[in-house]
Amino acid sequence: MGDFDRYARLTAGLDAPYAVIDLDAFRRNADDLVRRAGGTPIRVASKSVRCRALIAAALERPGFHGVMSYALPEALWLARNGVDDILLGYPTTHRTALRELSEDPEAAARITLMIDSPEHLAYIKAAVAGTARIQVCLDVDASLRVFGQHLGVRRSPLRTPADVAALARTVASDDAFELTGVMFYEAQIAGLPDTSPAVRWVKRRSAAELADRRGAVVDAVKQVAALRIVNSGGTGSLEISSADPSVTEVTAGSGLYGPTLFDKYDIFQPEHAMAYALDVVRRPAPRIATLFGGGYVASGPAKKSRLPLPAWPSGLKLLGTEGAGEVQTPVQGQSADLLQLGDRVWMRYAKAGEMLERFDVVHAIGSGTSGDQVSELITYRGEGKNFG
Repeated sequence: MGDFDRYARLTAGLDAPYAVIDLDAFRRNADDLVRRAGGTPIRVASKSVRCRALIAAALERPGFHGVMSYALPEALWLARNGVDDILLGYPTTHRTALRELSEDPEAAARITLMIDSPEHLAYIKAAVAGTARIQVCLDVDASLRVFGQHLGVRRSPLRTPADVAALARTVASDDAFELTGVMFYEAQIAGLPDTSPAVRWVKRRSAAELADRRGAVVDAVKQVAALRIVNSGGTGSLEISSADPSVTEVTAGSGLYGPTLFDKYDIFQPEHAMAYALDVVRRPAPRIATLFGGGYVASGPAKKSRLPLPAWPSGLKLLGTEGAGEVQTPVQGQSADLLQLGDRVWMRYAKAGEMLERFDVVHAIGSGTSGDQVSELITYRGEGKNFG
């Protein structure tokens, strides 16, 4: 549970809505991610952080190395601001950014693109204008297929060692490209809370299947080219991914903030390091207080798990008929009767970095030699950057 009494005291002079990051909890979460990774380097997922100062803070800690970016314009921006190892987590069709990459040998040496088909290679070649050699990584489907079902996200068409090796040979035969890695993202392990025996069974079955197939894929690709990167996993699967000797690195980002989607995992429990404050602006009925704004709903399937949750004062919950709204968010519970106009209610977001698309700065709370300190860290939004 976050130290909301402390946050409220230290930020009492601010006008809501505003966001806070508990730097001490952030660092403890980072250390726990490193412990769980068991010596395998962790690549920071930038989409789950979206604040350059906090990305840098993670990279400064032993056990972290490199960034997984979510958009090529973002990767170019990070590279030109000192990040030296960037893996683009998704394919790109951004023609302007591709041209910039091909015309900037220094950026091209720092950035690896993601592909999963020959069509991606052809698209990139048609878009580039410069001569810099483009590094690429192959995205391999890590879903579980059982009982005729596809369990996991819909990402790559590449699945078997033969499929991946064939594309690897296509890359290796073209001097415009350099094959540097393969990636596996097991969303059905990393992104599913342990909410039922069925989910736990899926995770165990998927981990066993992927361990065998991932090793076979890596062995097949190594017959074609040396690999610098074998990336796998996410915050929810670090132990499983890092246990595979074929994996050279894992990825994590959400675990630094500890959003609500990680509240029901069996193997770990991050601290609640980030939250946002809203003001009470109405008292429409007994046991109900209405907050200004706050309807920051996370991406993914449109269901209850994507809504933010009232975290403090305790005992509050959203109204099922309204949820979290764009300009007002009613909350109900016994503690609502103690709230007055202008009082603060603290909310936790369902996912991680998406929340910072709402704030220009995040107020960083940390303990120092002279006591608690509060500083402002500029978010992507605050730097005028929006990468989709």
